[in-house]
Amino acid sequence: MKGFLTGNQLKIIALILMTVDHVGQELFPDQLIFRIIGRLAFPIFAYMIAEGCTYTKNKKRYLGLMAGLALVCQLVYFIVMDSLYQCVLVTFSLSICLIYLVDDTVKKRSGMGIVLLCLSLIGVFYLTELLPKILTGSTFRIDYDFWGVMLPVLIYLPKTKWGKLAMAALGLILLSLSFGSIQWYSLVSLLFLALYNGKRGPWKMKYLFYVYYPLHLIVIHLIVRCF
Repeated sequence: MKGFLTGNQLKIIALILMTVDHVGQELFPDQLIFRIIGRLAFPIFAYMIAEGCTYTKNKKRYLGLMAGLALVCQLVYFIVMDSLYQCVLVTFSLSICLIYLVDDTVKKRSGMGIVLLCLSLIGVFYLTELLPKILTGSTFRIDYDFWGVMLPVLIYLPKTKWGKLAMAALGLILLSLSFGSIQWYSLVSLLFLALYNGKRGPWKMKYLFYVYYPLHLIVIHLIVRCF
């Protein structure tokens, strides 16, 4: 199947799906359809994160930008919403760290690199799965848990489009088994990803997501407080 959707177009689709999800979560919590639609956003973003790690010219800057925005969003969560919930940008920051560790391990082929990668995986598992259970009564949790962090990593590993789609499907199945319920609808996102043509597209939208993500959260929260 020859794709016709560019990376930028997929990002716009994911932004719309994410907005629908968050609007439903905050304004229409009884309407499940909003959350079902929103399940398609995360896999598309995860795929684009893997693509970003493949094509970025400056890996440290890419990670720094993601982690910096994650910090800003967490301040918003803590100050405005009084929550320790770790947003999806924290999830993706951890994903990028693991991807770069994988690259470094493959490049150097050192035993120490393998040990460091294994310790990092254990650390991520502790942060995402064990620590929230230890902190009983706390709002601390990393969005999408362990398999959410691992999804971009799995997608990154293969070099072919269909290999990436296969790993995306595997990751989403593992994620859905962990979460259950409506998370299974996330597999529908594979239809959009199958239409990806591997090109960024003509528009320069590099910073759109970084600006839009915290902004739309603030706007939705203000609307909730007003009504």
